[in-house]
Amino acid sequence: MRFARSKRGLRLKTVDSCFQDLKESRLVEETFTMDEVMEVLNGLQAVVHSEVESELINTALTNVLLLRQLFSQAEKWYLKLQTDISELENRELLEQVAEFEKAEFTSSNKKSIIDITKPKLVPINEGGTTELLNKEILRLQQENEKLKSRLKTIEIQATNALDEKSKLERTLQNLRLNQGNQQDFIKTHDLNDLENTVAALKDEFQKTLNDKTENQKSLEENLAAAKHDLLRVQEQLSMAEKELEKKFQQTAAYRNMKEILTKKNDQIKDLRKRLAKYESED
Repeated sequence: MRFARSKRGLRLKTVDSCFQDLKESRLVEETFTMDEVMEVLNGLQAVVHSEVESELINTALTNVLLLRQLFSQAEKWYLKLQTDISELENRELLEQVAEFEKAEFTSSNKKSIIDITKPKLVPINEGGTTELLNKEILRLQQENEKLKSRLKTIEIQATNALDEKSKLERTLQNLRLNQGNQQDFIKTHDLNDLENTVAALKDEFQKTLNDKTENQKSLEENLAAAKHDLLRVQEQLSMAEKELEKKFQQTAAYRNMKEILTKKNDQIKDLRKRLAKYESED
């Protein structure tokens, strides 16, 4: 109520200042026409309308924020609130609130506001919030007991797990020792097998190398013999060609062809001489 009263007083001062500004700025002449008076009043109406509208909107929004805070707190404590909008227009209750405000701020009347005969919240010492708190405490205690029981179960399981882990570690250590002995035996056996395998591979490689050397010598000898045979065959072919050419020259066909070629050559020479003679005359 103090907040609303201060906001109301501030807005009334603003409205008063609107009238005062109008008096100081416009009412400087002794006479005004009807149109001038209408213009002044319309301007004042617009200013006052804007101020009153702004105050009403601000008051409504402020009430909404106030109710939002109250509803949020009630929701946090699981309270169920009921409102009756019709009571906001109850003239009797409004007058009682006005008397309470007057008595509170003027200090001239110490009357207290008359009790409003409407349902109220249960007092804190008779239930309501206390009951909710007790229920919440009981619920938390029960949950705490459940957590303690669960913690004991987890501790037992953790102890069993540690014992099992110790057994497994000892078993693993024994297995590692046995595995180490077996690995030494296996390494010795594998080493002997590897040495035998390497020796066998060396023998096989040496044998292969010797065979390769012998094969190479045999191939070289065969190659040399083939070269001699080739030279001999080439010589025989050359002699056969010469002998064939000699025999061909002794044949009648060769002689006839040679005579024909000789006659043709003579004819060609004669024709060339005659052609040269005609060219010189031209």
